[in-house]
Amino acid sequence: MIYLFYTLLVIFIGYLIYKAYKNTHDIKINNIKITPDTESEQGDFLSILHLSDLHLENISFTSEQLSQTLANKSIDLIVLTGDFLDRKRTIPKLIPYLKVLQKIQPKYGIYAVLGNHDYVLKKDDLNKLTKIMADHDCHILQNDSKTITINGNLINIIGIDDYSTKRSNLPRAFQQVNAGMNIVITHDPTIVLEMEDYRFDYLMAGHFHGGQICYPKAYHLVKMGKLARKNIIKGLHKHNDSPFYISEGLGQTGLNIRVGSRPEITFHDVSVQSKAS
Repeated sequence: MIYLFYTLLVIFIGYLIYKAYKNTHDIKINNIKITPDTESEQGDFLSILHLSDLHLENISFTSEQLSQTLANKSIDLIVLTGDFLDRKRTIPKLIPYLKVLQKIQPKYGIYAVLGNHDYVLKKDDLNKLTKIMADHDCHILQNDSKTITINGNLINIIGIDDYSTKRSNLPRAFQQVNAGMNIVITHDPTIVLEMEDYRFDYLMAGHFHGGQICYPKAYHLVKMGKLARKNIIKGLHKHNDSPFYISEGLGQTGLNIRVGSRPEITFHDVSVQSKAS
């Protein structure tokens, strides 16, 4: 009888692990629309593809599947919010994904920030990663900004380096910012709590994976900062009336399983408005 009990228990646990692994293949496509406060402010919309946390050591979504998903999509801008990988041998695995994004040729380019896992790499390996990304038309912003123009409106794309590894430098990130609309990309969204003096119109991040193993709540994330302790770990939120979005990411860290969360690809349509700095 005891043998039967343990056999059934092992089968049940195995089934749960299998289901959790299958969840990593269940990609969620989210469409987010950020509109102006009033209709009188209505302008053009910027179509942004947002990918985060590929964690290429544990990803169940191939570059071929990404290509199929993005086929015939109209994309103005691509943003990548960190945690691509953390092992030297995985670096070549990123190339097919970058080729898919490069082929899209978004009108206003591809921009990226690095995450805490990317910084696990040794200096030479990190340099190799960033060079490969640059070779595929990806602009990496490490407390830096670039300005684009859409029908006469200035849009600042501001990349804040990783907060969780204490690499964020807000004064430097905003140093070259012009009067205009501010779109921020960063890895750890907790930085929003320190941005009272740094205006943003929209911010995109990742880092939390929606908990990844989230049943009934992602209690294991409480050590990851104030946002996580408030269970603000995915989706659209506001801080001081400024909207920010936390992606659940495409890959997984640790084990390639998900419970109570799903991998995510996000399309943001953001209203472009003239802003005073």
